Amino acid sequence: MIKRFIFFFIILCTAFTVTAQDAAQLHETARAFMRQGDYSNAILVLNRAVKLDSKSIEIAKDLGLNYYFSKDYPKALDIYKPILERPDADDQCFQIAGDIYLALDNPKECEKVYKRGLKQFPQSGALYNELGVLLWAQKDYSAIKQWEKGIEMDPGFSKNYYNACKYYYFSTDKVWGILYGEIFLNIEPSSALSPEIKNILLESYKKLFVDSDLENEKNNPTKNSFIQAFLQSMNKQSSLAASGINTESLTMIRARFILDWFTDFGSKYPFKLFELQKQLLQEGMFDAYNQWIFTAAQNLPAYQNWITVNAGEYNELSRFQRGRIFRIPSGQYYH
Repeated sequence: MIKRFIFFFIILCTAFTVTAQDAAQLHETARAFMRQGDYSNAILVLNRAVKLDSKSIEIAKDLGLNYYFSKDYPKALDIYKPILERPDADDQCFQIAGDIYLALDNPKECEKVYKRGLKQFPQSGALYNELGVLLWAQKDYSAIKQWEKGIEMDPGFSKNYYNACKYYYFSTDKVWGILYGEIFLNIEPSSALSPEIKNILLESYKKLFVDSDLENEKNNPTKNSFIQAFLQSMNKQSSLAASGINTESLTMIRARFILDWFTDFGSKYPFKLFELQKQLLQEGMFDAYNQWIFTAAQNLPAYQNWITVNAGEYNELSRFQRGRIFRIPSGQYYH
């Protein structure tokens, strides 16, 4: 009798293992279809995987996501509503569910879902970014508060820097657009959004040096001490901008700024972006770095010619960028 029980127990366990393996294999097959953009086949396979493993949240998430990609938004929502009630739902679940509501032209429910997600995941940069984008689309300029909060709580998430950079560029602010834009470029150096941000950076430096006295109170109306230090160090380089802002003048301005910053403020305001610039100066890549940002924005054919003439410097910078992950540490939020 005991032997029979053990036998059936082994059979049951084996059947469960095979089922789990089959569900996992089907999930991988579906993800291969997803990567190919074949969402209908992915849905077909995932529906079978769900029947084999109804407890897998990852399978359910991908099924709903494929319905979303297929523009079957009601079906996607049917799947994501119960997912949000699960104790293992993550911030991505709330992000996708909000996006589904938005696709269904229901921004109120979308906003509710994002905010509900942020209550559970207050450090989710993605949710702050999505909520900011939603508010911005409604011409609600408090969107910047969401992007700023996302930068503070999740400094490694890039899109909050991207959106905040654009916001400040079109505002009267002359500093944060520069800082956030360059941080974005370093987090995502190969992003399709990089050319846009490089152009904003170039134009932002022109806007910064319109005043001959950068320490004018109107450039720091909130009397932020970090910005005051930035403007004080940058103001020392103002004469270098007298002949115009271009790659050459910006390379000199920024190099001298870094030397002054680490003499006067580096210990008081540790900042990863400036530490990176200092490292590039010390390792002889600062010129190539500025060419990559500003010449590419100012005159792309000229930058391509610079690459041809300076292939060694370009390759060295490219290897450096590929070989490291740039991240602003927690505690370096100065806004």
